[in-house]
Amino acid sequence: MSARNVTAATVPFASQPAASGPEFVETPVAYDGILLAGFGGPEGQEDVIPFLRNVTRGRGIPDERLEEVAHHYRHFGGVSPINAQNRALKAALESELARRGIDLPVYWGNRNWAPYLSDAVTEASASGDTTLLAFATSAYSSFSSCRQYREDFARVLDETGLGETVTIDKIRPFYDHPGFVTSFVEGVRDAIEGFTADGADASTIQVLFTTHSVPTDDALRSGPRDVDWGPGGAYAAQHEAVAAWVMSRVAELVPAAADVPWELVYQSRSGPASQPWLEPDICDVIEELPARGRTAVAVVPLGFVSDHMEVLWDLDTEAKDAAAEAGLAFVRTPTPGVSDSFVAGIVDLIQERLEGRPAADRAHVTALGPAFDVCRPGCCENIRAGFKPAAAGIAP
Repeated sequence: MSARNVTAATVPFASQPAASGPEFVETPVAYDGILLAGFGGPEGQEDVIPFLRNVTRGRGIPDERLEEVAHHYRHFGGVSPINAQNRALKAALESELARRGIDLPVYWGNRNWAPYLSDAVTEASASGDTTLLAFATSAYSSFSSCRQYREDFARVLDETGLGETVTIDKIRPFYDHPGFVTSFVEGVRDAIEGFTADGADASTIQVLFTTHSVPTDDALRSGPRDVDWGPGGAYAAQHEAVAAWVMSRVAELVPAAADVPWELVYQSRSGPASQPWLEPDICDVIEELPARGRTAVAVVPLGFVSDHMEVLWDLDTEAKDAAAEAGLAFVRTPTPGVSDSFVAGIVDLIQERLEGRPAADRAHVTALGPAFDVCRPGCCENIRAGFKPAAAGIAP
């Protein structure tokens, strides 16, 4: 990290209004580009193992173990849907920005596959766009869904030598922004109405809100450290709060939904069996549902922005098969994708920072929000690797 960033700013690589580390940046910032930051995915069979090496870099996992995960991608011809989805999201954002008269280019880069974040930042700088506002395609607070992106921003700026000229701020975690949650409300409503139309009693329908499991130690360290989030840290608390709000909103639209039980579950764990991860696992819960008197299950991918591999394989294949084995009717509700409400919501989040909108005027649906613009010291530590330099947050 450059001396400029160490000595003159609490927040490395930040725009001037964010550099001193306010929780909310309530001063307008003249951004000249949007950085759409994605996870990335392979686009052919030959890409699968190199991609998985990137995802697991530094963990020493041999290729034969990576092949255990690779078959998910190979089932779909080695092509992850995530890059096509981000291309569509980029185009939709560009269209909505233009519709609102916001003249900002959108640069797209991934953490783990081409186009890489380094490509996007280099392209932006070459075009003269050096004050960037990043939107990461993960809504919640945790190491993998927030801090890891921030660490990659800092790494890229150091590796490209652009840390003296390019700044990167990050849009706040948007887990409870209306634009993000609208699709889930609509999906749960439609699922319950569909099941009851087929004759199911509301009390026999189970709603399972699902998200990616993370190591328990990481979950406990998610979010600002001066807040008591309870078991599971900010990551679990945010999901629970959004799920509860979604069910309350659906009950306003469909009175029978008030009798529908719901639960937050987890999926897609990838660590060793000896390492505790957030539970319960979705397929384990589905297996138990008949004993609870359930006849139908609606799976709601609350932790996901789009239909990428963890949705297509872990839910549309494994969870669906588990429901069939349990004799349950099954529906998987939509992710936000490129829905009008989600795209409009992203641009609303961009406008917050362009305007320096006061926190009291920012849209959110739970008592937890709105989340901070600038991450606090110690937020979302990776206990195994410790803290690395990260943009868009106060250094620990």
